[in-house]
Amino acid sequence: MFACFKENTCLLEQQIYSLPYVLRKAGKFFHNLMEKKDFEAWLDNISITFLSLTDLQKNETLDHLISLSGAVQLRHLSNNLEILLKRDFLKLLPLELSFYLLKWLDPQTLLTCCLVSKQWNKVISACTEVWQTACKNLGWQIDDSVQDPLHWKKVYLKAILRMKQLKDHEAFETSSLIGHSARVYALYYKDGLLCTGSDDLSAKLWDVSTVACWEWSSGAKTQHFRGHTGAVFSVDYNDELDILVSGSADFTVKVWALSTGTCLNTLTGHTEWVTKVVLQKCKVKSLMHSPGDFILLSADKYEIKIWPIGREINCKCLKTLSVSEDRSISLQPRLHFDGKYIVCSSALGLYQWDFASYDILRVIKPPDFSNVSLLGFGEIFALLFDNRYLYIMDLRTEKLISRWPLPEYRKSKRGSSFLAGEMSWLNGLNGQNDMGLVFATSMPDHSIHLVLWKEHG
Repeated sequence: MFACFKENTCLLEQQIYSLPYVLRKAGKFFHNLMEKKDFEAWLDNISITFLSLTDLQKNETLDHLISLSGAVQLRHLSNNLEILLKRDFLKLLPLELSFYLLKWLDPQTLLTCCLVSKQWNKVISACTEVWQTACKNLGWQIDDSVQDPLHWKKVYLKAILRMKQLKDHEAFETSSLIGHSARVYALYYKDGLLCTGSDDLSAKLWDVSTVACWEWSSGAKTQHFRGHTGAVFSVDYNDELDILVSGSADFTVKVWALSTGTCLNTLTGHTEWVTKVVLQKCKVKSLMHSPGDFILLSADKYEIKIWPIGREINCKCLKTLSVSEDRSISLQPRLHFDGKYIVCSSALGLYQWDFASYDILRVIKPPDFSNVSLLGFGEIFALLFDNRYLYIMDLRTEKLISRWPLPEYRKSKRGSSFLAGEMSWLNGLNGQNDMGLVFATSMPDHSIHLVLWKEHG
């Protein structure tokens, strides 16, 4: 009996001197003794004291309390800390606020966030403004009429793939058209059809997508425009006006009736070969023209002349543009006019004029521009080339973003032995316009070398 009493006494001593046991008992005792009001007052005092501590002291206090806690308290901490520390803010916040926060993240981070959960993927994918902005930054066109909230994330994924192909020089592929037996001098492209003219006295029409060919060796002549006394370097026409214009080595531009072949007017003033003519509708208003007016641009080695073309045939030159008064800088026969801007390449770079004011807006100078020529110019991209490569420039940064090797093609000062294909993508890609012909040039072996968009991976 004594031994049993002694054993119980030792156990009691251990419990008494066990601090957690004492505190738990004391806490239970005081809690039982305290009225609710008194306990709340005591808790407020403890809270005030706790808030007055430094961060280090707060951490030490929490560590000490945790060490005094039992299984019930630790379970309570575990359940509540998970709620406090792992809050899903995308689920808790209003959708508009979530979208506002997501706008501050870059697209690559957003794609990573889509992997967190189905809920996150759903919310992030539906953030239209974020993905539209990302697409715009890549040079993609935005169609605001698309209502599908998940559409633009899919477009971005497609866009990032195409831009990676451009960066890695893998966006294009090549092909050849074989059919002529002599030198190919003339190339013309429109709506998927490539027309070629050769010294073999034939003209051929090629479907670039299927490589089908139609020969016009016995075709009837539809119209003959006779009147220039020198070689004709460039022509353009407009069905609405029933007009064809031509530029020649005789220093003149002639205006013809498209349906009858009659020469309606001869425009003089050039002192060099007229190597390029462009007929286009004006899209801006100025003192000299209004939106909707037809404008003719004619270019020689040093000047670009602007003419009004309409129902009235007799017209006077509105303006003459040049890049140097002393003619020290020559222009290349690569002229672009979209109704708002005039762009022409020169030995110093690309000159861009505002058509409303005729002021030079900027001069773009890529590296080693002395041998680079203009093929196409848009709102977002420009297509350039030299003796070795085809280049794509992002006009927003004026940096070359892609290049594609070219073979030793046939050189021509008139520029008729090469041309650009589809050019709507220069105003921004959209996933539909990056297909078909990009560039074509005649080769010394009488074939035509093609550069084509590669299909999306």
